[in-house]
Amino acid sequence: MSKKIVEIRHFRMRFGEKEIIRDLSFDVEEREIFGFLGGNGSGKTTTIRALLGMYEPSGGELLIHGKKFVPGSEPVGYLPEERGLYRKESVIDVMRYFGMLKGLENPEEWSLKFLERVGLSDKINEKIEQLSGGQQQKIQLGITIMNNPKLLVLDEPTKGFDPINRKLLMEIIDEQHEAGATIILITHYMDEVEKLCDRALLLKDGVARASGTIAAIREKFGGKSLNEIFLEVYGGENE
Repeated sequence: MSKKIVEIRHFRMRFGEKEIIRDLSFDVEEREIFGFLGGNGSGKTTTIRALLGMYEPSGGELLIHGKKFVPGSEPVGYLPEERGLYRKESVIDVMRYFGMLKGLENPEEWSLKFLERVGLSDKINEKIEQLSGGQQQKIQLGITIMNNPKLLVLDEPTKGFDPINRKLLMEIIDEQHEAGATIILITHYMDEVEKLCDRALLLKDGVARASGTIAAIREKFGGKSLNEIFLEVYGGENE
């Protein structure tokens, strides 16, 4: 029987008079890649922030390893969509700093290997603010995975990348999965979901509109691709 790493039960979230999430329930099982999908404003980021203790839910339970998550209590790798790096510091200093916080024995050695892997060896002494958005995203991914967390939450990890760099980052993410990580993947790229995810949930207006294995979701919608299903659920809305 599969072990549940994440359990969300009857989650509700209200900001003032606006209800963002309405009675949402789902599980993420150990070592699976779970696609958490939806358009802009559907409630994905709100759910993740509540799961990680950044928001207090209006109702329901959000559990990691059977208990409410307390930041710093256990290694969870979270890659937010927005950048969260020290912009005035050099690349190597930022990575070294986070490596020390995460308990790496030799954070500089790890960082140099990662930077070489992602084609940024020549940027080690440049300030974060001098890098492109895509280069910063690579640094942030490195910081997210550097202590090999058993749960990774990745919010649009390949947004804005060209096909070559998208492929590189998805290879790195797949390697983390092969090493034993459970992954929640938030993405608008449905081809990534069909290729990588074991199960998925499609959220709209705070309600699950489809969930299950990729094959089951496609069967429910008459064999359509996930991209076609997304467009059907959202009725052609611009996201």
